[in-house]
Amino acid sequence: MTHPRILVIATRNKGKTSEIRSLLKDFPIEIKNLNDFGPIPEVEEDGDTFDDNAYKKASFAARVLGFPALADDSGLVVAALDGRPGVHSARYGGADATDEDRCEKLLSEMKGLANRQAAFECVISIAVPAGPALTYEGRCEGLITEAPEGRNGFGYDPVFYYPPLGKTFAQLSGEEKNRVSHRGKALMEVREEFDKVMKWIDIHMPAPERVGCQADDLSS
Repeated sequence: MTHPRILVIATRNKGKTSEIRSLLKDFPIEIKNLNDFGPIPEVEEDGDTFDDNAYKKASFAARVLGFPALADDSGLVVAALDGRPGVHSARYGGADATDEDRCEKLLSEMKGLANRQAAFECVISIAVPAGPALTYEGRCEGLITEAPEGRNGFGYDPVFYYPPLGKTFAQLSGEEKNRVSHRGKALMEVREEFDKVMKWIDIHMPAPERVGCQADDLSS
């Protein structure tokens, strides 16, 4: 009997999981995230780059859970702030800060600055319990607004203005955002190479161990 393929999204973030599940919904794979499993240790995202952190999260989840895992590390890179918040985007303003707190902190640091250029960057890593990983990247350029606008999305979406559509990410529908976002672009690459990704996983996943039973012993 063929078992369904399982891919673990190494996150507990509902918004991120929803985006990824939507983009991969047409493929024969069962998508789970960390909330579908028991408690597992938190991974310290102490890498210097998005690539470092994405690989660390995917590899750890794959080793602990025994399934192939997909993790992304993404963040907002602001030109006038020398690339901040960057890899610290999710922890900007402190561990207990809300999305609103982080947006307010960013706007306060940007107050009076003429250069509003910024980019969302994303690196996706797909790892197996042992061995190498696949890497995909995406980038979306825009501007930091003077005030939050829109109620959709999550994170810095209300303060990230995307000029080609004349809206912030938080003013876009989920479908619109997925087409142009940093994560959407990286996941589109995953979609386009999905058959190759699955073959790669099949090659690198450890073969399941055959466990004998009493009937086997009696017949031998």
